[in-house]
Amino acid sequence: MTKFGEYIKILRMKKRITLREFCRSAGIDPSNWSKIERGLMPPPKSKEVLESVRKAIGLKHNSEEYTTLKELAVIAHVPADLLENQKVVDKLPIFFRTLRGEKPTREELENLVKILESG
Repeated sequence: MTKFGEYIKILRMKKRITLREFCRSAGIDPSNWSKIERGLMPPPKSKEVLESVRKAIGLKHNSEEYTTLKELAVIAHVPADLLENQKVVDKLPIFFRTLRGEKPTREELENLVKILESG
């Protein structure tokens, strides 16, 4: 699974935005952001910072890329022992969709409940 820092760096490089340009536009310290992209620091938790990242990269508010970016930021803060269970990791997108108010299928919800009950 791609990590937050890797993902944002890929998006930034696709758009040919340098680290310094990106940080200047987002109002972020380049030194700290470099550490985030390299996985040495966790991604931001703040919605405001993630929103400034979205704007600096040029992502649409409801785009698939922005949704993935937010999900990867949250996953980075999930306790490590939960991330060791691949079944739980595979179901995290369903969980996030549910939190956003999107309707997962009945089967997806049943599978998620089974995994959470067994874990």
